[in-house]
Amino acid sequence: MNLRRNRGAQAALLSLEADAASARGGFACMFSTSDEYESAVINERRAQGRYHRRSSLWPLALFAGCAAMIAGTLLLWQ
Repeated sequence: MNLRRNRGAQAALLSLEADAASARGGFACMFSTSDEYESAVINERRAQGRYHRRSSLWPLALFAGCAAMIAGTLLLWQ
């Protein structure tokens, strides 16, 4: 009976050791330097389109509006 108990305990111990080894492997970093990590983050964000520059017409419209108001004011004063 002691043999069965020892075999079961040994099998449980081996199973725990295997689980611990696989858990330790999950914490390993796939980047060796911070530069590699930052490069991968930037590449991923570019792939998602986060750094895509959206062209907006608002600044141009605001400039045209302000220029028209200034021109109108100057024409009224003359």
